[in-house]
Amino acid sequence: MDRVARDPSAGLCAQCRHRQEVRNTRGSTFLLCRRSRAQPERYPKYPRLPVTRCEGFVPEPAATDHP
Repeated sequence: MDRVARDPSAGLCAQCRHRQEVRNTRGSTFLLCRRSRAQPERYPKYPRLPVTRCEGFVPEPAATDHP
């Protein structure tokens, strides 16, 4: 996981399982909403951050210490 995804200034997107990190050729990282593929009218491809409310938000499963 990239530092952008962990950054609390990204709001809900930082913890959403539908997030995908996209890097451009200049090294910038953006958060793409994968829900936008199926429902572009409801979910922007690259939401304006921070996202504070989102009906499609699903938290990432907690990481476990088990191998």
